[in-house]
Formats: sequence, C-alpha cells, structure tokens
Amino acid sequence: MGLKYPKPVLITPQVHGDARGYFFEPYNKKTFIDKWGIDENFVQDNESMSSRGVLRGLHYQIGDMAQAKLVRVAVGKVLDVVVDIRKGSPHFASVYTYILDDEKHEQLFVPRGFAHGFAVLSATAIFQYKVDSFYSKEHERGILFEDPQLKIDWQLRPDELLTSEKDRALPLLQDAELFENA
Repeated sequence: MGLKYPKPVLITPQVHGDARGYFFEPYNKKTFIDKWGIDENFVQDNESMSSRGVLRGLHYQIGDMAQAKLVRVAVGKVLDVVVDIRKGSPHFASVYTYILDDEKHEQLFVPRGFAHGFAVLSATAIFQYKVDSFYSKEHERGILFEDPQLKIDWQLRPDELLTSEKDRALPLLQDAELFENA
C-alpha cells in the first residue's frame, strides 16, 4: 500500500483578476478534496511577518500532535523547503523546494511526517499557514537548516541568513527524533 501523500502537494488556485485587482479562494474544503485529495481538518491559522534573510525552520511535531500544514505567502516571496522525515518512506531525507510568492498565489500542502522551513527572499514577507493539529511545545522538534546531509541551497548568502538561537541549536537529521509512521 502506498503513502497517502508521497510528497508535498503544490496547489495552484484559480485567480480571477481584472483592472480592480484579483479574487481567489485560498481554501475551499470541497475543492481540496475533489481536486487534490486533501481532506485534512484544519484547526488553526497562523501568520508570521519576516524581513529579507529570515530563515524559520526546519520544524515539525511528532506523535499524536503531528501536523499537516497548508502554507502560502500573502505578501512577498519565500523559498519554502520540505524534508521527508518518515522512517521507512522510500523518499526519506528527500528535500523539496518551492518558490512561493504573492504573484502566483500558489500554496503548498505539507503532509504529516515532513519537516518544514522557509527563507524570505523579498524585502518582507507575510507567511500564512493552516495546521490540522494544535501547537504542542512538548511535541515540537526540528532539524538544523544547514545539515550537510540535506544540501539545501537557501538561495541566500550565509551572512544574509537571520535565524533564531533555537533554530541554530537544532540537531542534524541523523540525530533527530523522526516521524515514526511512513
């Protein structure tokens, strides 16, 4: 039996634009089920504002509090990075990168079992995401963004990266507590 979500799902919405601006539905449960097979029950919306060079991640939650995420950029441009951390997955340690911005309005569905992070490439960015499980500090985990095994090109010079002390102290993939269900 295959994985329900073998990898992240890039979602391109239908945007209706004219001289006044644009309109689109960032989320419609029926469309997500019918078009992409995504039927998660999202319970919380989050938003962050960051300046150029800010790198947040690579984060995830484990156990009963594992989270699927639906992420998008409302303002600006980011490099979004997702890493498969499902033990036993044929895609284990695979890195997926996407440019998300406020022009294409693409969104990314990040299934449970993936670490997630992003780096801001524009002057500022407003990053929004839905999760299907509430935040739990005791279940929160992460992987070091500069893990040499992952070889992630964050598309910024090392001296441009602004990270938290917490993110700089995360373990390498080989030392991290990983997602048990593949």
